[in-house]
Amino acid sequence: MQVTTLPVACVQLRSGTDVAANLRLATEFIREARAEGARYVLTPENTAIMEEDKERLRNVVGTMKEDRAVRHFSEVAKKYELFVHVGSLALRSDVPGETRLVNRSILFDPSGKAVAWYDKIHLFDVDLGEAEHYRESDYIRPGDQAVVSNVAGLRLGFSICYDVRFPALYRALAHAGAQMFSIPAAFTVSTGRAHWHVLTCARAIENGAYVLAAAQGGLHESGRMTHGHSLIVSPWGEVLAEADEEPGVIHAVVDAARVASARRRIPVLRHERPFRKPRALHVVRGT
Repeated sequence: MQVTTLPVACVQLRSGTDVAANLRLATEFIREARAEGARYVLTPENTAIMEEDKERLRNVVGTMKEDRAVRHFSEVAKKYELFVHVGSLALRSDVPGETRLVNRSILFDPSGKAVAWYDKIHLFDVDLGEAEHYRESDYIRPGDQAVVSNVAGLRLGFSICYDVRFPALYRALAHAGAQMFSIPAAFTVSTGRAHWHVLTCARAIENGAYVLAAAQGGLHESGRMTHGHSLIVSPWGEVLAEADEEPGVIHAVVDAARVASARRRIPVLRHERPFRKPRALHVVRGT
């Protein structure tokens, strides 16, 4: 049945290196969210494992068809009869000869079917300081396809973590009909403190869309620190729900009428115009 309002929840985790333990905790929070009325639940990036040893990571994950976390969340969605959106899983690529993994966001419908998935396009290759370096492209194969899917009559645009810094992706999703964006994340503490709220709210405001941002938070077993502060943001940029650094669940209601209202009041999607690329100006200096 199609709806115009949808109770949603974001699960915040502190995933460790034990896949079974991570799946148990995520499932308990999904069950809790369902008991509180959610019909759609989003988990963070790297839901099943946060592992800094990339060789071990490759050895514990499978392909989409054989990975135990994929099977597990399919069963969870069916058991609790709701949309379970696994923010991301590291999976083996289906591309022949490809040794890199994919960072894949997967949406399961209430029958347990994987109805849509998205591979992270923008990979986190940054140097934040002397002791903080990330090279996601060393072990992750980037995606190249933007994805919008139906969730009980509402349109959801997919993204993952570092994607939030690339507004053109969200504008394309909005033009494709997205009324809400998923931004599962494992943000670093330093960048999270500086940019997390600003970026998530900006993506909501500039497109008149809800942002559902489920995050990892705290000191992980692997030694990595993540920012937490899962957020649900309205199309007008209001923070409707926010977590702290601890694992847990936050709730809100997505309302299609609020999306329509925001886009009617500030009709940026209709006001966009094509323009030519910037040209260098020749500056004549005075004598």
